[in-house]
Amino acid sequence: MFDIKWIRANADAFDAAMGRRKNVSVRSSDLLAIDDRRREIISRLNEAQEKRNTLSKQVGQAKAQKDEAKAAELMAEVARLKEFIPSGEAEERAVEKELRDVLSAIPNMAFEDVPVGDDESGNVEYFGPNGSPATAAQQRPAKPSFSFAPKEHFDIGVAEKNMDFEAAAKLSGSRFVVLKGQIARLERALGQFMLDLHTTEFGFTEVQPPVLVRDEAMYGTGQLPKFDGDFFFTEHGDSRLALIPTAEVPMTNLVRESILAEEELPLRFTALTPCFRSEAGSAGRDTRGMLRQHQFNKVELVAITTPEEAVNEHERMLLAAETVLQRLGLHYRVMTLCTGDLGFGARKTYDIEVWLPGQDTYREISSVSVCGDFQARRMEARYRPSGEKQAPRYVHTLNGSGTAVGRCLIAVLENYQQEDGSVVIPEALRPYMGGLTSIGGR
Repeated sequence: MFDIKWIRANADAFDAAMGRRKNVSVRSSDLLAIDDRRREIISRLNEAQEKRNTLSKQVGQAKAQKDEAKAAELMAEVARLKEFIPSGEAEERAVEKELRDVLSAIPNMAFEDVPVGDDESGNVEYFGPNGSPATAAQQRPAKPSFSFAPKEHFDIGVAEKNMDFEAAAKLSGSRFVVLKGQIARLERALGQFMLDLHTTEFGFTEVQPPVLVRDEAMYGTGQLPKFDGDFFFTEHGDSRLALIPTAEVPMTNLVRESILAEEELPLRFTALTPCFRSEAGSAGRDTRGMLRQHQFNKVELVAITTPEEAVNEHERMLLAAETVLQRLGLHYRVMTLCTGDLGFGARKTYDIEVWLPGQDTYREISSVSVCGDFQARRMEARYRPSGEKQAPRYVHTLNGSGTAVGRCLIAVLENYQQEDGSVVIPEALRPYMGGLTSIGGR
């Protein structure tokens, strides 16, 4: 969330930044007009309070001089001011809420190097901070080749037996799945492999967070109030709790309303949790299979760091997510999202898109974003710089999928499928599969 003081001091920069975002019509003049009303109310309140204090003293002086008429006149004016002040304070609170609500709905400001575009067609392939297509081709596994027409994940033999959409529909409706047998084990193996990789090689601390959170936590990471219709909620007494759309929400909020020491940073968290999304805006998209589900498992990465280290941390987090696909031998590409495809809270996002031969296309499997202090301001999450005494500064937050387990399962099934309906197990997963080298088949 933006600071109205910063907008007032940098109105042109704010307008230019919002002009680069898609479908953002708010401008600094709109916000400053609301803030001007707030300031005018505060000024009137201060004047009224000062005048009341002055008149109250004059009442005492008039009574001391036994000037009852003057005292009565002054007391009447004091009474009028006492009536005005509560109504003025209520008006101030209403305008402050109006300003806060408007600011809460404004997306983050993209970095200058984010490509400008209207939608995903404006995204640009990314090859690393000093990369090139040639070096990227050496690092990324090649596309698989098949002597037969590759199938989509739900048509592969081993999946047909162990991926039950009909049973899930009876239990919960559409966009759910019941995994069984070898597919369930493979899905579990993927999640454990990812957690072990991120904790042992990239220094992330494993977390098991709640999957039900308060509105304040959803507000802190930017899901509320703008995207209220995209999530599932459960009523609990007089309040409600949200089922998390991603473990980013509880893990980032671990530092809410805190002042950390700079020496504690960076903090790096990872979690494997179920995630819940209503997919309200995706009617008719990916209705078959597991690509777009109301409930799915995901390994999430979150980092809390200083402003100076945020960009480096972004590249590091991308590497952690890429390493998952490299170890699994899955071909992929990395895209820098353009301003029209950038998420609400992000300043810059890399999407990792894995190759799905059954669909003959790339599909997103991870988004890695740097958010600046956008979430920290909403959460009041700060740190105290080391050295000389300085005022606390807002931390910078990052998040990324490391990766979406269900989509990774799809990628393994499609990339390692065999003509007989079996699936070869990637070497990195075999220790988690009891040494199995393949599953299914005739």
